[in-house]
Amino acid sequence: MAAFNKYEQFIEDFGNKVHDLVGTAGSGADTLKILLTNTAPNAATHAVRADVNEIAAGFGYSSGGASVANVGSESGGILTVVGTDVTITASGGQIGPFRYAVLYNDTPTSPADPLVGWWDRGSSVTLDDGELVTIDFGTELFTMQ
Repeated sequence: MAAFNKYEQFIEDFGNKVHDLVGTAGSGADTLKILLTNTAPNAATHAVRADVNEIAAGFGYSSGGASVANVGSESGGILTVVGTDVTITASGGQIGPFRYAVLYNDTPTSPADPLVGWWDRGSSVTLDDGELVTIDFGTELFTMQ
């Protein structure tokens, strides 16, 4: 997966206790989700899910994207958030086109659905019926220090 890019508002929201990514016993209390878009994210002005032009739902892609099972831990002043890979399979039609996978927090209500960051695939892709894409986070979603 491409490098993680964070939204500027995420840092302010983190400081204002909007996100609970560690929770108790290391399990993230908040639900993180991945949505797909073909419109370039704007790190400076996008703050919540409603700011993102999500692709149309259907054919195996749900509005709001897919949940990411996440766990956060802190060690030596570094927060590491890991997540399970997300696989999206086109069924009965096409999904896309999309280029960006956007991570947001589905739990808070004020602000609703604050953005965290995104990954850029480098070019747009459309999934045909039966094709799939796996959003592979590697060893971590992101780190903060």
